[in-house]
Formats: sequence, structure tokens, C-alpha cells
Amino acid sequence: MTFHLHKFPLMSKSRKLHELITEQETNPTRNQSNFSAEEEEGDEIEQEQHCHISLPDFPGGSETLETAAKFCYGVKIELSASNVAPLRCAGEFLEMTEEYSEDNLISRTERYLSQSVLKSVKESIKTLKSCERLMPLAETLGIPQRCIEAIAERALSADPSLFGWPVSDGRGSSNPVLWNGIDTSVRRRGTSRTTNSDSWLEDLALLSLPLFKRLILAMRARDLSPDVIESCLMYYAKKYIPGISRSNRKPPSSSVVSETEQRELLEAIITNLPSENSSRSSLATRFLFGLLRTANILNASEASRAALERKIGSQLEQATLDDLLIPSYSYLNETLYDVDCVERILGYFLDGLEAGIEGEIGDGIIRPPAMMLVGKLIDGYLSEIASDANLKPDKFYELAIALPENARLFDDGLYRAVDVYLKAHPWVAEEDREKICGVMDCQKLTLEACTHAAQNERLPLRAVVQVLFFEQLQLRHAITGSILAAEAAPPESGRPSNLQLEQEGESAVAAAQDGSTWRAAVRENQVLRLDMDSMRSRVHELERECSTMKKAIEKIDQLGPSGGGGGWRGSLTKRFGCKFKTQVCDSHEPTVVETRKARHQHQHQHQQ
Repeated sequence: MTFHLHKFPLMSKSRKLHELITEQETNPTRNQSNFSAEEEEGDEIEQEQHCHISLPDFPGGSETLETAAKFCYGVKIELSASNVAPLRCAGEFLEMTEEYSEDNLISRTERYLSQSVLKSVKESIKTLKSCERLMPLAETLGIPQRCIEAIAERALSADPSLFGWPVSDGRGSSNPVLWNGIDTSVRRRGTSRTTNSDSWLEDLALLSLPLFKRLILAMRARDLSPDVIESCLMYYAKKYIPGISRSNRKPPSSSVVSETEQRELLEAIITNLPSENSSRSSLATRFLFGLLRTANILNASEASRAALERKIGSQLEQATLDDLLIPSYSYLNETLYDVDCVERILGYFLDGLEAGIEGEIGDGIIRPPAMMLVGKLIDGYLSEIASDANLKPDKFYELAIALPENARLFDDGLYRAVDVYLKAHPWVAEEDREKICGVMDCQKLTLEACTHAAQNERLPLRAVVQVLFFEQLQLRHAITGSILAAEAAPPESGRPSNLQLEQEGESAVAAAQDGSTWRAAVRENQVLRLDMDSMRSRVHELERECSTMKKAIEKIDQLGPSGGGGGWRGSLTKRFGCKFKTQVCDSHEPTVVETRKARHQHQHQHQQ
């Protein structure tokens, strides 16, 4: 672009232009034609003299040169976060120093940088973005580094809600919280937080990858909150890498299109993930699983994938079943889902949990809440992958026994997975069927699961016998506990009422002398004892039947099973007269009836 300018305003502010114009005037034969600035003399000079100055490497381009020329002419210019860095570089290029002329462009831009831009995170991000096309001069002047340090320092003391991170303070406090004079209580209470938070993150995501990496490193060097760093990485990754979020399948509106660039960005995101777990665990865990799926698609390095799996394993209890269903992208895996990956993640979780509870001493079984959540999660995952025809018995068995015994309070979920696997793999050998059923602990099955398992013809004979034995043992313990509770009822029933009367300030003597209430309690106790006597006799009868069944099973094991799948049940029924009442039980039901309710129903059936 060609500018037609007067030489005196330019020479009064720029040492470099003064030198170039003076050189042109002393050597008029020199002429540059690529990128020129032409000065025109006044009308009082009879013969015009033209100077052609070429500036091919001018920082900021023609727009910045036009603004600098206006400044030389004395025109008021508006400085902003977007143009202050180009103008600062232009002032350095043209040598518009304070020594050459007072209140020159360099001093003006430096003053604006320090007093306005570097005191605001948003303005600093915009200025940092403008430095990308000013390299290497901007780097020489230290503008990017100053902006990065300002952003990290301000973010360290800033209100997290301004970045889009939830703040849990006050618990409904009506006092407004001010940050730099801004009331942030509206964003805490309502839904109008997205405008400010999204604008910050959108500006941050506009940075090039090298500058973004430098900014994250500066944040980590200042021990910034893991939530802040993780949110920056999440927003940046979702903007430039497709497929991170399953809810949004739209291609990203960015210049990163090649797989190589996406892989480089992905590995940079993984490398800079904070080692600490985020307070927004469920959201962060979902994002990490999205990164892992994308890493498998882009064939990221083994080190990056291992680091990601280790990070997921440290917060596996926050994952959902949908997160674990990672498709298998390798032709080496025959299964629909990547079971090996889930097994590795589970291993990292167990290693971290073992290191966390090491040194704890207790008389009872240590059952951390995280372990219980992961146990339920793995049982659901086993039920989901059990229907895969290509899932080998050994792989199912290894994943099922990977968790320790104290990870499951009940084994109903594990039984459901075993039932689904045996139903989807009827060709499995008897030895493998017994091995798969061995992952269950029949003592940890509820009565409902025991009832279903006792009638499940897909289970091996040995497994059914174990289920029947522990079902009767469980029933016996339940009845014994009810009898003991009933016998201890009369002395216990008076004490709570007296304590309650004392707490309420009523007369305890009047309540104790109420004869009608006492007689009613005695009658109820007698009826309860009669019921317990009948149940006790039924328990003895069931014990005799169980003893007879044990002897019969030993004979069957010696002679071998004969007939079809239902023959041995028929022979046991005819021979010993133990009839199993059919109850509807769906092994795929998502919830299991509570044990107490199941016991009550079972007792009621025996009484009838």
C-alpha cells in the first residue's frame, strides 16, 4: 500500500524516517518501488521533491503504519488491547523514542500497556493474541511474556466464577461478593454467568498452541487451582479437536484440520493436565474419557495414553457406565469394546487406592466408598459386555476377579453379568462355565437372587447346589434373629416409651399404670411367640432336607449327571419332596429388592 505523506511530521517523531528521508534527499537517484511513502512539499516550493521509502518488514502491516502516521500528524488515536502491541512494535521499528521527541509513541503505548492492559485478564489475552503476527520483534520487547505473567498472576487471585468455574461459598449468603468492584453474586445464583465466563475462555482458545502452552506452564508454575487449569485445557481441546464430547459431534471451527496437528495438540493437552483431581470430578472424568477415545483414534503415543489412563484411574469412582464403553478401534481386538483399556484403568485405580489406605488399621473390613462405587460400576460394565459373542471366558473372568472381595456388599450385579454371559455363550464348555460361576460368592447373594439362581438352568449343578445351601442357611439366620428379637421385646418395649415420655415432659407414672396398653402388648407378644414356634419347626425340617440333599449330591457327583438339564431337579423333587416355589425374577432388572423385604416375603411363604 502506498501512503502520500508530508515529511516534516514524520521526521519530527521518527528518528528512522528522519534518517531515511535525509538520505533520500542527499542521494536522489535511489528509488524503491515495492512499499513506499511519498512526501509532498508545500505550494510555496516551486519544484516538488519526491522521496520514496520502502518498508517491507513493517510490524503490523499497513493498518499499523496508518495509525502511526496519524500519531505523527497529531491526530488523536484510540489505543486498545488489539492495537497497542502492533503500535508498540511500530514505535520501536521507527525509533519513536522519548529522547527523540517528548510524549512519543513508545512511551504512550508502554503507559497504556502497564496501566490498562496488564491489569485485566481479558485485555491481556487480546494483546497476547495480537503478538502472534509481530514475532520476533514482540518477543524481543517482552510483550508476550509480560501478558502471560499478568494473566497467570491475575488468574491466581481472580474470582473463579469469572472464568466459568463454580464457586461454593456462602451457602445462600445474601451479601454480594465483589471482585474488582464487580458484583459476582448474580452469576452464583442465576444462569447469566455464561456470557462472561464463555467470553474469557473463548478469547483464551483463540491463542496459538505455542502461546497457549506457555500460558499453561506459567499457570502451573504459580500453583494455580487445578480447576482453573483443567477448565482452560477442556475449552481449548473442545474447540480444536472433534469428538471430545459425545453430545457435540459438529466439526470444530478452527484451522487445525490435519491429524498431525490434532495429535500434537492432544498430546500437549494430556501433558499439561494437573495431577490433582478436579472438584468437578464427574465433568472432568467425562472429558478425560473423551480425550482417551480421541487418543485411540489419532493413534497418540503410548506415553500419552498411559498418562491419561492413570489420570482416569485416580478418579474412576466418578465415571459412569457410558464413559467405560470405549469402542475398540484396533483390528487386533475382536471385542466390540476395549476391555483391555478398562482393565488397565481399573489396575491404576486399585494401585492408587491401596497407596491411599496403606497404614490404616482396623478390626473390620475396610470398604472405602470409592471401592463400592467402582465395584457397582464394574458389575454394570460386565453385564454390558457379557453379550459380546467375541468376549473370551478368560477375559470375562479376569475382569470379574480384578476387584477385591470387599468391593461388593452383594454379588447380585455380578450374578446378573454371569447370567447374561452364559445366556449369550451357550457353547462354552462345562469347565469354563464352572470357572465363570466361581467369581460369585453365593453367601453374598440376596434371597431374590438366590431364588432366581436356584431355578436357572444355565448354571452348572455345583453352583446351584451352593446357592440352595446358602439360601437355606440365610433363611435360618433370619428366623433365628427374629426369634431372639421377639423374646427380647417385652423388656425393651417399656424402656423407650419411658425415655420418650421423660423427653417430652409427660408423666411416666401414668403411662406405666395403663393396664389396657400392657395387656395389649402381652397378647401381641403371645401371638408372635406362636408364630416363631411354627417357624422354628419349619427350620428344623429344612435342615433335615438339606442334610439329605448333601448326601444325594455326593452320590450324583460320584455317578455323574444323567438325563437332561432338568432331570436332576425332577429327581431331587420326587426323591426328597422339596418343592421350590416359582417366583418371577428378571436378572436384567437394574435394581435389587432390599434384603429385608426379600426375607420377609420368604418367611411369609413358609408360614403359608
